[in-house]
Amino acid sequence: MDIANLIQTVAIYALPVLFAITVHEAAHGYVARHFGDNTAWMLGRVTLNPIKHIDPLGTILMPLLLYFATSGAFLFGYAKPVPVQFGNLRNPKRDMIWVALAGPAANLIQALLWGILFYLLQGASISEPFFIKMCQAGILVNVVMMVFNLFPLPPLDGGRIVVGLLPYKAALTFSRIEPWGFFVVMALVISGIISNLWMRPLMALTYSLLDMVLTPLAMLVR
Repeated sequence: MDIANLIQTVAIYALPVLFAITVHEAAHGYVARHFGDNTAWMLGRVTLNPIKHIDPLGTILMPLLLYFATSGAFLFGYAKPVPVQFGNLRNPKRDMIWVALAGPAANLIQALLWGILFYLLQGASISEPFFIKMCQAGILVNVVMMVFNLFPLPPLDGGRIVVGLLPYKAALTFSRIEPWGFFVVMALVISGIISNLWMRPLMALTYSLLDMVLTPLAMLVR
């Protein structure tokens, strides 16, 4: 493993990853508070301080170990989930959808902002590779985080959205998957099913959407 290459990769991705995780988790807590649950707010989790959201194992150790073990071919990590007491929401079944959507929506907005910065740098004739690669990393990290979290299986955000949309009895049955959901998701990730059947198609669609939105700015700066 090339240590110099690892240091460069960490330097490029560090800021985008910290922003992606921090804003994603804070968005969950903020929207939960808006709909009546102050749990995350009382615990100091509705904050842009990344230290509050970093999990030493899931955010730092696991991605580094996987980077070394697979030569950068496979990465996975997670942050400390923001605690939400869905029973405290004014309309738990409906409002949990908005709470779950808040995180992926925050990532989509960040991907768009990184894309805007990318074209603004080009318009200002700033071609420093480090900053250009950081913008590209910011787009990639946020698109990956958004699409992965939308996978429709609890405890991921997509699973909570499904629970909110299903009729009560079906939602109750589906939500019972949650205690084993993490292990099921891990098995699907390792087997490549999520990557091939979910991540790649939806990431391609998201990139197409971003390209469409950013095209006027791209034409303006050229």
